Amino acid sequence: MNALLKAKSAYSAAKAPTRTAKNFEYEVVARVTRRLITAAQNGRDEFSELAAALNDNRKLWTIFTADLASKGNPLPNDLKQNLFELAEFTRQHTSKVLQREANIRPLVEINTAIMRGLRSGAS
Repeated sequence: MNALLKAKSAYSAAKAPTRTAKNFEYEVVARVTRRLITAAQNGRDEFSELAAALNDNRKLWTIFTADLASKGNPLPNDLKQNLFELAEFTRQHTSKVLQREANIRPLVEINTAIMRGLRSGAS
């Protein structure tokens, strides 16, 4: 291997974007939200797909609440409280969607707002 190739390979890793916790959270929320939208668009015939996406969204919000409750969470208390309330709404609304009494739109809107906050760098 010549010196130029060695230099390229040594510095190529530095080109890779740094993944932050916020980037990772954004990707996970975006993936779950896309699944919710896709499953809802597939209609009643694919309700099991929607139920699986709703379950994943509920798990995501459960993880968020566990993180919010942890001692090391640096978010301001008022923001934590707001997120806890969104988590509770999400839990209740998910049950209504699973009972076919509600639409997924509010869940998608909440996740989208969370993604905007993560993308803008809000803490």
